[in-house]
Amino acid sequence: MPLASVPEAINTAAAPAPVGPYNQAVKAGALLFCSGQIALDPATGGMVGDGDVEAETRQVLANLAAVLAAAGCSAQQVVRTTVFLADLADFAAVNKIYAESFGAGVSPARACVQVAALPKGARVEIDCIAVLT
Repeated sequence: MPLASVPEAINTAAAPAPVGPYNQAVKAGALLFCSGQIALDPATGGMVGDGDVEAETRQVLANLAAVLAAAGCSAQQVVRTTVFLADLADFAAVNKIYAESFGAGVSPARACVQVAALPKGARVEIDCIAVLT
């Protein structure tokens, strides 16, 4: 089944530049697929938080919000997220901060997994899918 429109790359200087051959997000029809974000400072490209998972999570969510805004949408339009944790023991701390961004209205469907490692030694990475209206 063909898409209603040609996929469109979404990129913004308000979020960290991709560190590989991908875009910050891709708009495909009425859907926005956001690449995973780690706690990189968009201005410096350096990691934020010095290993503090709460500080990292806040930066990750700020980066995702910037990508969503560049596509003309917000966290309220996110329908699916995946949370990647270097240590599942961080789940409660990450979940508390995650709820600040995604707790209002209909919370997105979500998966949360522990991984062996994340880029640049990050403790958390989050990606998402949003519906554009």
